[in-house]
Amino acid sequence: MLSKQPIQDNVIYSREEAAEALGISLSTLKRLIHTGQLKASQPNGLRRVFIKGSSIIEMLNQTLVQSQQ
Repeated sequence: MLSKQPIQDNVIYSREEAAEALGISLSTLKRLIHTGQLKASQPNGLRRVFIKGSSIIEMLNQTLVQSQQ
């Protein structure tokens, strides 16, 4: 099994990097951004989208699945 680098809260990720770090497709990541589940920034006049590592961690913490015992 390949080990992934942990998501760092002070790093800025591209959509592609964020999707790879989460192990999801780019279209799924775009859907998470579009529905507001994942915060992203797109400065005026730029096509590029920026995602803070802290936003990824926040989304993961908000969607934690509780174990059923």
